[in-house]
Amino acid sequence: MGNLALTGERTVPNVPGEEYWFARHDVVYRWIADTMITRNSTRIIIDAGSGEGWGPASLAHAASPFVIGLEYDEAAVRHATDAYPDVQFIRANLADMPLGVSTADLLVSLQVMEHLWSLPQFLRRCAEILRPGATAVFSTPNRPVFSPGLKRGQVPVNPFHVEEFDADQMMGLLVTAGFCDIEMGGVVHGRRLSEWEIQHGAITGALLNSATVDGHPPTSVTLALAHLLPTISAEDFTLNWARPHESAWQDLVAIARTPS
Repeated sequence: MGNLALTGERTVPNVPGEEYWFARHDVVYRWIADTMITRNSTRIIIDAGSGEGWGPASLAHAASPFVIGLEYDEAAVRHATDAYPDVQFIRANLADMPLGVSTADLLVSLQVMEHLWSLPQFLRRCAEILRPGATAVFSTPNRPVFSPGLKRGQVPVNPFHVEEFDADQMMGLLVTAGFCDIEMGGVVHGRRLSEWEIQHGAITGALLNSATVDGHPPTSVTLALAHLLPTISAEDFTLNWARPHESAWQDLVAIARTPS
């Protein structure tokens, strides 16, 4: 992680206790690298909201495309530039990305849209900077699963989130921004995590509770969680595209295309 401070706003690698969140994010990057870069002649990739930088770096390693990481946080840009020289990182306001129309073959923005105050403007710019017929991949926490009981438009508990979305909202936002041929899916727990939850309850709930019990004797759940976390990797998650299983999607994943 270098000198980049862990604030809770972004996911970073190699942080004890953060393995679940990192792997849940990493599985989408790996899927993109395998299905949209390695198997295709993708030339220019934009990662909008590139954070610590490990994500766009993993895309650059897939098949040596030209990857640009856009990030507003100055410290994150400095860190990523030093840590990942294969990617060009640019400090930018995502609502006004400094790229020309029809610049990119692929745009990636993972776990970003829930943080943005100017989300409609951002999504319109995403559509504009993609070439005709190009693809964008977005992910965001699935509100009904991530924040049970939180209604549309209500302020999330997470202090870094402006708004959280369900699948229908996400679809509507992308259509309004000018995208078409949208496929909705989600990140789901694999067998090992599902079996752990049958025995101990929701992992996300256990993570939240473990952060509030400092100074108290550990419970059987917190002990089980402490044993589980260091072993979690991207292989513990899968991507699912069957809409009847929407209630199991931890994060929403949307593939959207620009009109040809």
